Amino acid sequence: MRENKDGKLYSLVYGKAVAINVDPIEKKPFFHFLPGSYSLSVATVGCNFRCLNCQNWDISQGPKPNKPISSFYDLSPQEIVKMALENKTPSISYTYTEPTIFLEYALDTMKLAKKARLKNNWVTNGYQSKESLDLIAPYLDAANVDLKGFDDGFYQKVCGGRLKPVLETLKRMKTLRRGSGQEKIWVEVTTLVIPTLNDDEKTFKGIANFIKKELGEETPWHVTQFSGAISWQLKNLPDTLVKTLEKAYQIGKKAGLKYVYTGNIPGHKGEDTICPKCGTVAIDRMNYIIHRYDKNGKCPQCGENLDLILN
Repeated sequence: MRENKDGKLYSLVYGKAVAINVDPIEKKPFFHFLPGSYSLSVATVGCNFRCLNCQNWDISQGPKPNKPISSFYDLSPQEIVKMALENKTPSISYTYTEPTIFLEYALDTMKLAKKARLKNNWVTNGYQSKESLDLIAPYLDAANVDLKGFDDGFYQKVCGGRLKPVLETLKRMKTLRRGSGQEKIWVEVTTLVIPTLNDDEKTFKGIANFIKKELGEETPWHVTQFSGAISWQLKNLPDTLVKTLEKAYQIGKKAGLKYVYTGNIPGHKGEDTICPKCGTVAIDRMNYIIHRYDKNGKCPQCGENLDLILN
């Protein structure tokens, strides 16, 4: 994704989008950030991980086996922002692949988006330097960070990376402030549960306790179903059992997390936002069909704050 030219590193993907779509924000997934809205989603090729379970491997890993991707969209940051405004999406999501890879492209777009009063969201593996996070933080409104496991051996074997930098990124994201009002970056965490690799109770407890202690009980945790059929190199593994996701859900709630969600199982009650105080359904979800019953971010029954970012 980069090339050394006379001692300087140049991005090879700047202005070359490989995917651009209008998606439900819940697809990222964000359940507490602008719920029920749509987001203009953009990506280039490439990733700094090589996750065996990757479900976007054709664009994230495509360049590595010397198999070039032919269909690019020549899109400037200005054109991306214009598309978001024309489609009336309140946000732009940098997603599908790892946005750290196209940081310069994303950053220029984010700056223009801010001027146009659009929100910026990253869907990221969190494997980035402190300097990278400091560059984007002033323009970053929300991030969904993949916490893929809770064991460094898993990260090395399955992802080609390390665990500690991801944990450090998550902790720093919760402390950084942006804008004149010093607003916080909204953070949600996703764990794709892969049979035999990260579906054990120790992993679930480790992640849940880390979120509660280091990120806060209000931080949503998404535990999502793996599908071997669409993975890069784990096609031999079965889909995650629903009962395994339900176990992770219960562990998260027992750890004190206010919001735990099961993902990739349309219609499961684990998709709904439940008031942590009285148990009332505040947002009902059926895949990407959303019914909101909250009252300006509060429980319709007891008035409890549901930690929703609505604008």
